[in-house]
Amino acid sequence: MPKSYSDILNGIITVIAIFAVTILFSRWEKITLFEIGVVPNRKLLSIKITRDMEIKVKIIELKTVNELDFYWTNKDYLNLLKEFDYPDVEKIKENEILEYLFMAISDFEPANAAEILLKYKMSDKLNDGQIQNLSHEMLIDKVAEHYVEPAFHFDLFNINQFLRKAYNGRFPDTEATVITASFQGVNLDSEITKEILIKSLCYGLKKSNLIVRLFADQIEGTEPFDDAGKVIWDYRKSSENTMEIITSKNWIDKEDFEQMEFETDVIFFDEE
Repeated sequence: MPKSYSDILNGIITVIAIFAVTILFSRWEKITLFEIGVVPNRKLLSIKITRDMEIKVKIIELKTVNELDFYWTNKDYLNLLKEFDYPDVEKIKENEILEYLFMAISDFEPANAAEILLKYKMSDKLNDGQIQNLSHEMLIDKVAEHYVEPAFHFDLFNINQFLRKAYNGRFPDTEATVITASFQGVNLDSEITKEILIKSLCYGLKKSNLIVRLFADQIEGTEPFDDAGKVIWDYRKSSENTMEIITSKNWIDKEDFEQMEFETDVIFFDEE
C-alpha cells in the first residue's frame, strides 16, 4: 500500500480509537458528549449574525429650546380650566384661553397646581403618592432630568416648563435640544426608528457625552437598546432626507457634537 494511503488509514484508525475511548470515558464519568464538546450543541452551532446599516449623517441645525409648541393643545387648556375650577369655559375666546388659564392657575399654590397638571397628563403612569411627591420636588429639582425613570422625562419637561411660565420662573428651568439632520442610507418613511437615530447620532458625539458613556454596549450592538425610546423624545420627517429630532439637553447638548458630517455603521443586537 502506498505510504500516503497508509498514513490516511492509520489516521482514521487513530481517530476511531480516540472516539471510542472518549465514549467509554463519558459513560464512566456520567457526562454527555455535548458537555465535552465531541458533539456540538445546536446552540453552539448557531452563529451570531448582526444586521448592520451604513448611514451618512449631516447635522444641519442644532437648537436649544425651553418649550415644545406641539405638546399642549387648546383642548388641553380648556380641560385644565375646568380642573382649576374656572366657570363658563365655553364663553372664552380661542385666542384668550391660555391667558385665562394662567389667571386660574395663579389662584393655586405652585405645588397644588403641579399636582393637578401631573394628574391630568400622567395619572396613567404615576400613582397618587408619586404625583404628590413630584409636585413638591418640581419646585426644587430638575425632575425632567433627574427623575429615576427616563421614560417620564418628556412629559415632566413639558409640565415643568408650563408651570415655570405660569409662575414667572418659580420652577427650575430645563431645556431640550432640537437636532435637524439629513440621513442617507435609510428610508425615513419605513425604516427609521429611535434606535437607528440615536445610534447614528452617537458617531458624531464626543466620548464624554452621557449617552455614549451610559449605553456603549447598546450602541455597539452587543446588548439590546430598549432605552432608545427614552433618549429620543420625538422625531418627525421635515423634508425628503431630513429629520427633526428632539431630546433632553441633558442627553445631548449642542456642544456635544465634535463632527457635523460623518458616516455611521449602525449595528443591531441579535440574541440568536
